[in-house]
Amino acid sequence: MTKTISIVTPVFNEQDNVVELCSRIATVMAGTAYDYEHILVDNASVDRTLEILRGIAANDVRVRVIVNTRNFGYIRSSFHAVLQARGDAVVLIAADLQDPPEMILQFIAKWEEGYKTIMAVKPTSEESPVIFHLRRLYYRMISRISDAPLIQNATGAGLYDRIIIDVLRKLDEPYPFFRGLVCEIGYKIATVPFHQPRRNRGFSSQNFYSLYDMAMLGVTKHSKAPFRLMTILGSLISIVSLAMSLGYFGAKLLFRNSFELGLAPILGGISFSCGIQMLFLGLIGEYVGSIQTHVRNMPHVIEAERINFKSD
Repeated sequence: MTKTISIVTPVFNEQDNVVELCSRIATVMAGTAYDYEHILVDNASVDRTLEILRGIAANDVRVRVIVNTRNFGYIRSSFHAVLQARGDAVVLIAADLQDPPEMILQFIAKWEEGYKTIMAVKPTSEESPVIFHLRRLYYRMISRISDAPLIQNATGAGLYDRIIIDVLRKLDEPYPFFRGLVCEIGYKIATVPFHQPRRNRGFSSQNFYSLYDMAMLGVTKHSKAPFRLMTILGSLISIVSLAMSLGYFGAKLLFRNSFELGLAPILGGISFSCGIQMLFLGLIGEYVGSIQTHVRNMPHVIEAERINFKSD
């Protein structure tokens, strides 16, 4: 029996890319021995993306579209679409063509070797050097503090066996860090390195807030190190502050008439202490926010429409 590959692509305002994306994926899959479905989840695009997808789906039943009622964000909509896939393996790939669809052949080759998880990694990229190096620094940091080893410089694109997807379906993860989850499952991971090209058409929907959100999600979902750092650093600051207080008190007793404490060390100490407290409160708030997301038990997305999906 012929196996099926499910290809999942989240889209938002990608009218300039979806035609080429679907065409290149169709060409790639035509050279394989697998059937495939291409699931595109539209995050309430405000350009012609949905109109174009309707036209593509009308001519190709393998192209299936999930239309969200609003923009639920890349993280939630991607995860939702992955869970709707019914293939023997699921390929996640972006719509901006910075993860070239031709990599799917390399993913499948690794899968045929027996790997359950294959992830694309970008050792080099044509994106802004500042952003690229900040990403590398972040992945090095998160890899050191994470409870499970994460793949550095992974883009999120990759192939995931049905065994992995079945595990993800059992998890209660309303706001998942997908790259971390697949690493925590524990199967050996193969990587496919590639040089990431520059985005040629359209504009990225990722901004500072969304990048920060994803970065903090990786920390709060997969590491308790910040809590431990708070305890350790808080204890050290308390010890140092006590030692300084005793030192100033002793100096004042010994040199009562000549010793002037001054405002500089007081203001400096207060400012430093307040800064540390604000940092720690912010980190605690991130963890509390993660807990609140779980408690609300909201679905990943609310669907407005499905196109080309067969009834169960």
